[in-house]
Amino acid sequence: MLKIAHHPIYRHSLPEGHRFPMLKYELLPKQLLHEGTCTPENFFEPEIPNDKYIVAVHDPEYFYDLLNIKIPPRQARKIGFPLTEDLVERERIIADGTMKGCLYALENGIAMNIAGGTHHAYSDHGEAFCMLNDQAIGARYLHQEKLAKKILIIDLDVHQGNGTAEIFQNDTSVFTFSMHGESNYPFKKEKSDLDIALPKNTNDDDYLLILKETLPKLISKERPDFIFYLCGVDVIGSDKLGTLALSMEGCKKRDSLVLEICHHLLIPVQCSMGGGYSPDIKTIVEAHANTFRLAQEIYF
Repeated sequence: MLKIAHHPIYRHSLPEGHRFPMLKYELLPKQLLHEGTCTPENFFEPEIPNDKYIVAVHDPEYFYDLLNIKIPPRQARKIGFPLTEDLVERERIIADGTMKGCLYALENGIAMNIAGGTHHAYSDHGEAFCMLNDQAIGARYLHQEKLAKKILIIDLDVHQGNGTAEIFQNDTSVFTFSMHGESNYPFKKEKSDLDIALPKNTNDDDYLLILKETLPKLISKERPDFIFYLCGVDVIGSDKLGTLALSMEGCKKRDSLVLEICHHLLIPVQCSMGGGYSPDIKTIVEAHANTFRLAQEIYF
């Protein structure tokens, strides 16, 4: 059974001015239930995880400053919204959803987190609405629990996974692959193990050709026994914060390509949703829903 992490705090903990793009956290599960892609049994509510898994990735001083809302003003501005206890709780719960998703993926082949993809969170600071890096925490969790040896993080959000790259820059047990818009934030990129920066208005054909040529060879070379997939839909041409030009169908084909490879090779995959900022909320929800539909179709 496909297991999906979802918690109502994902949206309601956010400041009023930031809630519109986060409506997807509320609307996406409703859509999946309404159309019959999922049933209530597919969803689970993550909780506050053991802090030891968080400080295995994030600097303890930074984490405890977050908990006590004592982040220095300059660092807090990089995060992008006023810090509150609810927001920090939200990030911790999202991380737990990804960690528990790892266990479900090991059991069922795949698991999803309706939130997550907080790849701009560095080991010692947050950026761009990301405070704790959920997939990095999940990767270290797998290592700590001796559940995986070699991990591949596939980050196909339109923005480079700069925080993830920094966290694992000296860790050969985790391979970081980011394919993103070259003109997008962050404007100063970190160095992933493999970065593919795409020019403005890259279309479906060019994008999918590059991914088809890259991903199978990368997996064959690195031989991961677990994969994290950050499947942001801000690659779509209508996205307000993106510079690429994929269609809705192109984005779906991207997800199908990744999931089909993972399924064929029997490599467990945990998916976090990442970004999506099209002006019409229906576009965001539909694009994300496609990923869940494909997961059900391919795996179950």
